[in-house]
Amino acid sequence: MKAVFYSTYGDPGVLEYGDQPEPKVGPDTVLIEVKAASVNPVDWKVMAGYLDGAITAHFPAIPGWDVSGVVLQPGPAVPEFSAGDEVMGYVRMDTVGQGTFAERVAAPVRTLSRKPANLSWAEAATVPLTGLTALQTLDALDVSSGDTVLIHNGAGGVGTFAIQIARARGARVIASASERNHDFLRELGAEPVTYGDGIAGRVREIAPDGVSAVVDFVGGDDWRASLDVLTRQGRVASIADADAKERGGRYVFVRPVAADLATLADLIEAGEVKPVLAETYPLERAADAFAANMEGHTRGKIAITVG
Repeated sequence: MKAVFYSTYGDPGVLEYGDQPEPKVGPDTVLIEVKAASVNPVDWKVMAGYLDGAITAHFPAIPGWDVSGVVLQPGPAVPEFSAGDEVMGYVRMDTVGQGTFAERVAAPVRTLSRKPANLSWAEAATVPLTGLTALQTLDALDVSSGDTVLIHNGAGGVGTFAIQIARARGARVIASASERNHDFLRELGAEPVTYGDGIAGRVREIAPDGVSAVVDFVGGDDWRASLDVLTRQGRVASIADADAKERGGRYVFVRPVAADLATLADLIEAGEVKPVLAETYPLERAADAFAANMEGHTRGKIAITVG
């Protein structure tokens, strides 16, 4: 099969496009004909070797954890899916080697859910990692109707999902971003504030009684400064700064959970959440897609189409 792979750690220049062995279908895996994948910052960080201390890489390694596609063959211990089913998944495994930037991937069943019927293949591929991160972070804080939530980096991939999910739960959402993204945040249902020095004061101007939850998707100083506007019983969580635990909060590291993916699919099909697709690249141009993601100026997610 055709795939994108790398044989040593490095920048996007180490990526190659060519033939790789067909994946094997184990008892608890599902062979998928890949229609699209998406690029996340973790993909190029793994490729650069930044996670080598935590995740073993088997070279040549095929990158990619997000996928949408069609089931070709379920493993013998997988009654959940049948050939022809349309699925999406966050195909994170314990090692790096058999990723989703390929014509086919064998995905653990625990990483998969049905694809929302109202999304294109490319749109569906942008959902799993970022959507799960947003959902699991809001779940960690039990965000619900009546909450006023401050989301840092609201215009980012995770932030766009978190705004929509929180709004679907009935929460009021304030989100930080650069001024050029304020109209975009309003379209998503959030009240925008500019990030940077003085953010606590700007939040206090529109929420005089404070916020009941602070959600950090970027790290840095802003989430700490915004603790000044957190109510006495307020909650805080970060996906970027483990110091949140030292402030009585939660540090959230996303997990592949099929039930959570199904929840996202339900929200999407109900029209309450819509992924933001920035650009698409063909599989053979994965290096260009990586470079674009590393620049960090896209609004929404970059997808890679296969076939």
